[in-house]
Amino acid sequence: MAQGKWQELLAIIGVVLVFNLRVQATFMVEKNSLSVTSPESLKGNYDSAIGNFGIPQYGGTMVGSVTYPKEGTNACKSFSVFNMNFKTSRTGGLPVVLLVDRGDCYFALKVWNAQNAGAAAVLVADDKDEPLITMDSPEEDNASADYLQNITIPSALIEKKFGDRLKKALSAGDMVNINLDWRESLPHPDDRVEYEFWTNSNDECGPKCDTQMDFVKNFKGAAQILERGGYTQFTPHYITWYCPEAFILSKQCKSQCINHGRYCTPDPEQDFSQGYDGKDVVLQNLRHLCVFKISTDLKKPWVWWDYATDFQIRCPMKEKKYSTDCAEEVVKSLGLPLDKIQHCMGDPDADAENPVLKKEQEAQVGHGSRGDVTILPTLIINNRQYRGKLDKGAVLKAICAGFQETTEPSACLSDEVETNECLSNNGGCWQNTKANVTACKDTFRGRICECPLVEGVRFQGDGYNHCEAVGLERCKIDNGGCWENTHEGTSFSACLILQEKGCKCPRGFTGNGIDSCEDIDECKEKLACQCPECKCTNTYGSYNCQCQGDLLYMMQHDTCISKKGTSSRLGWSVVFLVLAGLAIAGVAGYVLYKYRLRSYMDSEIRAIMAQYMPLDSQNDIHQHLQEDI
Repeated sequence: MAQGKWQELLAIIGVVLVFNLRVQATFMVEKNSLSVTSPESLKGNYDSAIGNFGIPQYGGTMVGSVTYPKEGTNACKSFSVFNMNFKTSRTGGLPVVLLVDRGDCYFALKVWNAQNAGAAAVLVADDKDEPLITMDSPEEDNASADYLQNITIPSALIEKKFGDRLKKALSAGDMVNINLDWRESLPHPDDRVEYEFWTNSNDECGPKCDTQMDFVKNFKGAAQILERGGYTQFTPHYITWYCPEAFILSKQCKSQCINHGRYCTPDPEQDFSQGYDGKDVVLQNLRHLCVFKISTDLKKPWVWWDYATDFQIRCPMKEKKYSTDCAEEVVKSLGLPLDKIQHCMGDPDADAENPVLKKEQEAQVGHGSRGDVTILPTLIINNRQYRGKLDKGAVLKAICAGFQETTEPSACLSDEVETNECLSNNGGCWQNTKANVTACKDTFRGRICECPLVEGVRFQGDGYNHCEAVGLERCKIDNGGCWENTHEGTSFSACLILQEKGCKCPRGFTGNGIDSCEDIDECKEKLACQCPECKCTNTYGSYNCQCQGDLLYMMQHDTCISKKGTSSRLGWSVVFLVLAGLAIAGVAGYVLYKYRLRSYMDSEIRAIMAQYMPLDSQNDIHQHLQEDI
């Protein structure tokens, strides 16, 4: 491209950037918490700005020991030149957090050199007193692309005043230990994470475009699992600029914009004379947005990931397939309604606003805790800009940090994403190793101790020292935590099925019912089998009482009786007397009953007959009445 045209394009882009957002631009610095644990003079919490490269440990923490190099303090040269290595040489040693000075080279190069020298993290001390800024990566060229993609350690910028205090403590011989905490770097208000990915359908912007394309392909599977399960709400976005009114009729604006200069992107090859134009990119970006809108209306928003991936593979600029026809073939192959997508896109030649793209321009403006979106790619999670490498594992880790504890999907608890604190000493929580039951619940940001629910059985307690099964079904899980034993084929249990909690030793045992129940020696304690003719033998959980000769033991009365009628006259006499008494009482009752019944019937019959004929008793009464008169 001619130098004059290139400068003209830069001028246009510069004007667009100044006026595009229509409001005062805001750039938000994403921070993690840094705390100094020693020496005492530095103890406290300090702010640090997360670097926009490498892999911040979202959801995690790192404890390390600060080191300030004796030479190469700006870290612009490889530390091998100075024969320095910061890798921990002894097992159990704290990781080294290298403190370096700002200036003379890119932030990312400093971190790359520190990583190669064995540092676990990097703190860059500002060289002037000013508010913290985000350490960004340089524009990727072929020379820097390799190391930018290979930076894996976290880094942060700290204020000059704090950096000077660290250096002073180190020069005095103090051991400076710090804790880097990324657990609250992203908000986690509920059980769903909302995230946005600002990208581009262009594949001719060098390593940065390659990075975006690789990320979409690699992250597609995890993104669709999270979206299908309702764990996340994803929204793709595309940056556009508008052409200032003074340049609308220029060749540059006509080739870069649609809708009469309202929506523009720069020329993909940065050459107006060949290849695709910026307006081709705007149209494909718009189609991507409409694919998302229509698939969301169909309640299948995850289809965007299929479309974006297939479009990259089937319609690349490099093969001259970046066209409407190719894009529509992809739409058809995914079973999406082409007519609805075309209607969503509208007329790109109309001198009117496009509702979809207008909404995109408004979304570029920062709001709340989120800054303006001015660079590609940009990832925003729970309204906070993600800082770090655009890598599947790193991004998934950041998304998982946005879930409220205990609501994370299983994808967040895989070995490649997080550390399971429950594997070490059960996280310090209660556990029952016999029943394989634990109160330790692994979460992305750590662990919580909470009594569990197992097979419908609820446990109650503090989760740390005690959990107890409760409810009528509790005995099926480790016998409700109660004592149990099997002796010579007979089972004994202290778990009472009809009680919702508690343990009680069964009859014949004594103890707390939880970890011990001991057999009671009824013979020794003289609790049973005490009749003169009895011989007592203790058994496990009970006793055996035998009578002398052919006598029979009656446990209820703790006595012996004869098996034959003549052997124990006293015993059978008692039985005979009882039976005789019952018989006499029965006969007497029957006689009394018959007598009362006969008397009742006689009186009834006499009353009836008196109504029809005079009886002797009635004549006597009548005679007595006359004599009285």
